Amino acid sequence: MTRLCCQQFDSPVGPLFAIVVDREGAETLAALEFSVPSRIDRETHELRTALDAELEHARAPLHDEVERQVGAYLAGSLKEFSLPLETPGTAFQQRVWRALCEIPFGTTCSYGQLAERIGSPGAQRAVGAANGANQVAIVVPCHRVIESGGGLRGYGGGLERKQFLLQLEGAWPTHPTLFDADARRTATGRTARAGVTS
Repeated sequence: MTRLCCQQFDSPVGPLFAIVVDREGAETLAALEFSVPSRIDRETHELRTALDAELEHARAPLHDEVERQVGAYLAGSLKEFSLPLETPGTAFQQRVWRALCEIPFGTTCSYGQLAERIGSPGAQRAVGAANGANQVAIVVPCHRVIESGGGLRGYGGGLERKQFLLQLEGAWPTHPTLFDADARRTATGRTARAGVTS
């Protein structure tokens, strides 16, 4: 039986919702999302349908590793993730998501550059749509894709979070964001509290 194990954990950028696919002990990460209820509901439904899986609010062993690696990344001590992923999507979306994982920590590229990288020059709108369909925030780093003129555009977690992540990586000019105070509190051991939904 395939299970979707759902858990939420706190982070300096707010609560994160992680969905782990458990196939009798073989686990993969299928979603890591900022706690935006409409996105979580949609993605959970899509995953249940695509994987023919049962939804459970349960913590799988892989959740511990997801939380550890994301915490290390947000603390500035991890630059590359090593998590098993399972990301259902079209062949085009899969190409975009693989290319996103090849954008190094601390660098950015434009939607047009990403389209060229996957062999589809001129398909920046389709690349943008695939970026928006990415269900594994932070780990599949869609935040590293910016406008050709250097501006920020669209991010499921909000532009403030996108800016925060790019600043964390040194890929964006540093200006305070609303997450900076939470990050400082978390780094000193006073984690910001947030509501948990189940």
